[in-house]
Amino acid sequence: MELNDEITIDAPMNRVYEALNDPEILQQCIPGCEELIKHSDTELEAKVVLKIGPVKARFGGNVVLDTSGAPSAFSLTGQGNGGAAGHAKGGADVTLEEVDGKTVLRYTAKAEIGGKLAQLGGRLIQSTAKKLAAKFFKKFAEVVAPVEA
Repeated sequence: MELNDEITIDAPMNRVYEALNDPEILQQCIPGCEELIKHSDTELEAKVVLKIGPVKARFGGNVVLDTSGAPSAFSLTGQGNGGAAGHAKGGADVTLEEVDGKTVLRYTAKAEIGGKLAQLGGRLIQSTAKKLAAKFFKKFAEVVAPVEA
């Protein structure tokens, strides 16, 4: 499964990059995230509860960041296990571009799933993944670029 999208965030690129590396901000934005622990600048551990169709599971997993292209580009890879519900692994490539004081964030993400989740069908998984990504980026944009009153 592959997802890609682009979102414009009303904040400068360095602010967006810092926020993408802040576990407190990420935990607020990741749907179902119960815990996000930063072990180092490149390693994170997460606990997330997700409901996909009829399957609800608590996933535990690790994420490794490759920041060699930072701040304009970076990638991440991760894997998680949801017990009987199944497992997932994947990664994403992210690019940031500053345009008129705002940041255009583009990403391409790939994921592989197994177990009960894989039996649900590609369409359900794809649509759920798109919804979760949209929720994350909507919340992320709100947190990074708060609306000024």
